[in-house]
Amino acid sequence: MPTNMYQQLKCTQNSDKESQVSSLLSQMTLKEKIGQMSQLNNDSEKLHSSIKKGLVGSILNEVDLNTINELQRIATQETRLGIPLLIGRDVIHGFNTIFPIPLGQAASWSSDMVEICAKIAAIESSNNGVNWTFAPMIDITRDPRWGRVAESLGEDPFLCSTLGTAMVKGFQGDKLSDTYSIAACAKHFAGYGASESGRDYNTTNIPENELRNVYLPPFKAVADSGVSTFMASFSDLNGVPVTGNTWLLNDILRTEWQYSGPVVSDWESIPQLVTHGFAVDEESAAFEACNAGVDMEMASDNYEEHLVTLIQNNKISIEHIDTMVSRILKLKFDLGLFETPFTESTASIEHLNGFHLSVAKQAATKSCVLLKNNKQILPLSKKTIDKLAVIGPLADDGYEQLGTWAFDGKANQSITCLSAIKDYAEDSVDVKFAIGMETSRSNHHDGFLEAIDIASAADVAVMILGEEAILSGEAHCRSNINLPGCQEQLINAVYETGTPIVLVVMAGRPITLEKILPKVDAVLFAWHPGTMGGSAIADILFGEDCPSGKLPITFPRTLGQIPLYYGQKNTGRPASEATFVDINNIKVKAPQTSLGMTSTHLDTHYSALFPFGYGLSYAQFEYKNINVSHYSVPMGESFKVAATISNTGSVDADEVVQLYIRDLFGSVTRPVKELKGFQRIHLQAGQSKTVVFNLHTDELAFYNRQMELKTEAGLFHAWIGGSSDTDLKTEFEVILPSE
Repeated sequence: MPTNMYQQLKCTQNSDKESQVSSLLSQMTLKEKIGQMSQLNNDSEKLHSSIKKGLVGSILNEVDLNTINELQRIATQETRLGIPLLIGRDVIHGFNTIFPIPLGQAASWSSDMVEICAKIAAIESSNNGVNWTFAPMIDITRDPRWGRVAESLGEDPFLCSTLGTAMVKGFQGDKLSDTYSIAACAKHFAGYGASESGRDYNTTNIPENELRNVYLPPFKAVADSGVSTFMASFSDLNGVPVTGNTWLLNDILRTEWQYSGPVVSDWESIPQLVTHGFAVDEESAAFEACNAGVDMEMASDNYEEHLVTLIQNNKISIEHIDTMVSRILKLKFDLGLFETPFTESTASIEHLNGFHLSVAKQAATKSCVLLKNNKQILPLSKKTIDKLAVIGPLADDGYEQLGTWAFDGKANQSITCLSAIKDYAEDSVDVKFAIGMETSRSNHHDGFLEAIDIASAADVAVMILGEEAILSGEAHCRSNINLPGCQEQLINAVYETGTPIVLVVMAGRPITLEKILPKVDAVLFAWHPGTMGGSAIADILFGEDCPSGKLPITFPRTLGQIPLYYGQKNTGRPASEATFVDINNIKVKAPQTSLGMTSTHLDTHYSALFPFGYGLSYAQFEYKNINVSHYSVPMGESFKVAATISNTGSVDADEVVQLYIRDLFGSVTRPVKELKGFQRIHLQAGQSKTVVFNLHTDELAFYNRQMELKTEAGLFHAWIGGSSDTDLKTEFEVILPSE
């Protein structure tokens, strides 16, 4: 067995990590350094031999504890220097216990909930030897056609920053070296969510001002909060693929933000620089990525094959390599891997335990968004319902409700809607089930007759429809976002029975529901809710829990409105009700200038079907008495915006109170509204509470024409409400001290 040089270093008890890294780095050969920059998938034929030679820094997609411990044993005991491995896995929204998809978690508007979900995911995955996850994904996206919208935290920089920071805290804990902490990874840096036409891996064109004001803030937030790693985006950003983008990875991330952790490529994105047409060959691709600051290559072997030659030809300096490798080594020290490379089976805990499942249920409950509740059909009552029809291909499918990126989820442990409804109903309600369609994509009507039969005989039909898990996620983009297959026809068929319909939608993205909305009495949007989704949904349907989720992304009326988001610019001719003209009301041979001449479509209303921040409750909330602590706010000082919220309903409930501002005049145009704060509060029936938001003028800053982050003096509007479409408004002004 080779002598393990690192054992000598462990004797230096008082050495700080920097000196430990330097000592270790000084003993490494060039090939060993490049090996630390290489991440291999677990199916690589050369995995064991490469690890034994000290040529692998990380592996990914291995979750068998015995296998991982054996790989760590080879790395630490059969190599010259004994450097442990980073074990990467996409632990996106749970490991064995699966929580709602990230977009669903964002609908909870709860930092605490997002943090504890990530913490449990870290506990379960680290218990299997994983020490690095590729989450959170904090790409701002305003195109629900994009498959990876499911993995996002929505359309808003403030909400995404807040929840993304909470997710990092959950994964990483107080210290990376703690037993159940794992390294988080901020991805995909940056602008990936703006892919043209919502197609994955596609080109993005984002002006620098828009990039800095919208797409970069979440990444800056998690960098400031101590996220361990970054992942470079697949995408071409303004003509320069991010994997080779020196301006973004070096000038912004390293120099401007002073981020010091490792940057990993996305899967085989370095050789894809050739496919982009950015690099002439794989050696050139290795140069571009290394020069830009990609410290570790995921899956492919361009670094292994070409870095030695690039260094010998003086295209890449050894000092540059040393800097990159030192970042990787420091992360391993931070994780405590040199001291504890193995995961002890004696430290194992029960996955999917009672506490984990209870949190999964709470997360699913808080994530569900009630979009419609005509005549308060919900909640259902066992006292008034004798027969209940449950219809749909997603009603009793434990796998599909887990959603995308749930590799390690246990579908047989899922509580489905049908099973939860039957358990709740017990013997007091006769529950009948018809699948209606074989899958969510089916285009035949073979199951319609059974669905119609049970609906005709029922007091209420609960239809559980939406998208299978495979229809969202990476490379699972859609050119339309209607309910797929013949689901709309199934709804129409059940509607014809005259039985009231409660529609539950499980999906990985917003769905265009305008056509079927008049046919259903209630809509509960459940996203892909995870392991305990059925229990959460059943409790909401029967009033054991009150829906409190709010949309983290705008729901368009039609596909043609995309991109549609609340924080739009006003334009020189904003749309208004006064000037809107429906295409069906246009007179034949009407003059060209007779239609209002504003920023609208002729064939759909300019507004969203459901706006950002929207979500109904079984309670009713009244907002009033908005006020600002002082009208004139000196630059550099703090102020308060407050309002009174009353629960005027008959049930206790949570409400997410939201603060929006508008900077009316700026050196660059500003959005019509920007989220600047939110609070989830609980109000008993009849209770009122004054909710206060504390702001500083620095929080009103934006990047100006010179790309300087500054607050500008002037007039502002402020709103407090239950969604972005709120009318309770006040105003204030920011003044210069001399004023």
